[in-house]
Amino acid sequence: MISMFLLFAAFILYSINRLTNSLCIQKEIPEDRQPKVFRFINISITILLLSSYVEILYA
Repeated sequence: MISMFLLFAAFILYSINRLTNSLCIQKEIPEDRQPKVFRFINISITILLLSSYVEILYA
């Protein structure tokens, strides 16, 4: 179960990072702010994935 969830989480993080890159390009976010945007989004998605794993684990 955990290996399947890890594969799913990796796919989600990869997809979200691609979408974030597209957002940065489309909105012309300066290069110096892009790492902050990526860090915020990655931390938020990781928290959501961890909470969903805990919910699945204890449901």
